[in-house]
Amino acid sequence: MAKPSLKNLQTHIAYQFRNRQLLLEAVTHSSYAREASGRVRDNERMEFLGDAVLNFLVSVRLADTFPQYREGSLSRARARLVSAEHLAKVATALELGKYLRLGRGEKKTGGQTKSALLANALEALLAALYRDGGLEAASVFVDRFVLPPDLEASAEVLLSTDYKSALQEHLQAQGLRLAKYRVVGEEGPEHFKTFMVEATAGENWTARGSGGSKKAAEQQAARNLLELIQGKAELHG
Repeated sequence: MAKPSLKNLQTHIAYQFRNRQLLLEAVTHSSYAREASGRVRDNERMEFLGDAVLNFLVSVRLADTFPQYREGSLSRARARLVSAEHLAKVATALELGKYLRLGRGEKKTGGQTKSALLANALEALLAALYRDGGLEAASVFVDRFVLPPDLEASAEVLLSTDYKSALQEHLQAQGLRLAKYRVVGEEGPEHFKTFMVEATAGENWTARGSGGSKKAAEQQAARNLLELIQGKAELHG
């Protein structure tokens, strides 16, 4: 079965390479290069560069979009967006696997569908875009395919947010003691119980949250307390 033309991939990503060799290198796995006895370059160096470009671009977008979050929260969001799992999903959506040049052994073991291989190839493709079209071409690709369509609306999922950790980071930065949590109420039948938790920081900050488990209620209380503290800071800023 003939391999699809790379023209189709370029159409899919809405970018035409001036230097087609860069794209060819990006889709060339090391197993293919080994079988070619070194006559072609594999995508491992591209993958290395693409990883750095991806981390940079995602970091910039997160920092610009979420000025209210501290480094720890932004790092967690970035980790999700640049994870091999997420990149493999993006590569699968682009059908990148069918364009890859693989060695015979890698083909037989289904290399075109392996998550790690797909994630690496996506990073290599990003590097090829950067080499060919600069940071602008790479940025457009990341915005269109790697980041959620509405990044700001995806905050809760991305940051997920471990609000307890986010609250602790904020309190530590302000030189305040870590928050304390206590269950202040329970209601409902045993199999469908709702817990009420109170979070306290220092002498003046208190907020409550509810949830179907103590952990969920603590997260909600932490979120409410964090928003309360940050809101007061903005009013007096």
